Amino acid sequence: MSGSIVLVLRIISALVLFGFLGWALYYLYREVNRQSVSLANRRVPSISILVRQDAGRPILKHFSQPEIILGRDPGSDIPLMDDTASARHAQLSYHHSQWWLEDLASTNGTILNDALITMPTVITSGDEIRCGETHMTITLSENVIIEPTLRLGKRS
Repeated sequence: MSGSIVLVLRIISALVLFGFLGWALYYLYREVNRQSVSLANRRVPSISILVRQDAGRPILKHFSQPEIILGRDPGSDIPLMDDTASARHAQLSYHHSQWWLEDLASTNGTILNDALITMPTVITSGDEIRCGETHMTITLSENVIIEPTLRLGKRS
């Protein structure tokens, strides 16, 4: 083979290689943008917690954040006025499209529906959580978008 034919084959090979790399990078860029839009549109469904402590009236709290800390620590999202609860007793977190309850190595444990939890557990609406002597009832919101409909009635 002559040198010019080998040079042309090398150039063609280089162009094919760079074309493939360009296509792969473009595809990755498009996929990252699609994922970022998907994540940006994902919202954490709100959760309502009815806190019943022995020393007072029930308090209803609403949250739309992905992580909620329960405990005696005043910086907790739900501060518990209960000597039998730990400073950072339990955590509610939203991931994998579900709300999860996790005990944070508390002294007396976290009770979910009269059962001691030892690992992160999925919670549902109506579940009862007990941290020490404090009882909490969970209500999960359904993020259902209801489109208004226009009803036209007949007039006589």
